[in-house]
Amino acid sequence: MAQYGKTSYWDERYTKDPEPFDWYQRYSGLRDLIAQYIQKDDNILMAGAGNSRLSEEMYDDGYTTVANVDISRVVIDQMLDKYRDKPTMTWQQMNMCALEFPDESFDAVVDKGTLDSILCGEGSTANVAKMCQEVSRVLKPSGVYMVISYGVPDNRLNYLENEDYSWTVTVHQVAKPTVSASAVPDTKDANSVHYIYCCVKGGGADAE
Repeated sequence: MAQYGKTSYWDERYTKDPEPFDWYQRYSGLRDLIAQYIQKDDNILMAGAGNSRLSEEMYDDGYTTVANVDISRVVIDQMLDKYRDKPTMTWQQMNMCALEFPDESFDAVVDKGTLDSILCGEGSTANVAKMCQEVSRVLKPSGVYMVISYGVPDNRLNYLENEDYSWTVTVHQVAKPTVSASAVPDTKDANSVHYIYCCVKGGGADAE
């Protein structure tokens, strides 16, 4: 199994294959849900951005203030060069478990596959807790942490519904791109959908 939890794996992967790659979904599959939770003028953190086109496609659609972080120095350098004409789209090497941003810096944090990757690594439970604590710390009150995942709710909600973060979590589903757009996804078939966990900070501590 690929070592998705290791920095060295990602550095090697991005060195060998610098072409854009999107895990799970392109922006087109997420556009409506993103618009439901995130405003065009929001300050957005893209967690584990990699060389996905999500930030670029969101930028082109009007979400122009996007801070992209990734644990791989290799991909950050590639993206800095590629997007140097987009000054409000920043790129920094950073570990999501130890963010270097001040408290309450962002209106939204978007995570497409990063939580899933951390769950593949050593010490996954502790590292996911660290990452969620950091996400909660940098989110403004009423900010949203949007997690795009292949993981089913029975598993992922164990990590996200933690009173330490005071998040209200809503689960959405989107059909996998390989599923025909005209076909109604079988929501009982976990293999046909991706799960989008929208965690809104604050206001949910007293909700059941």
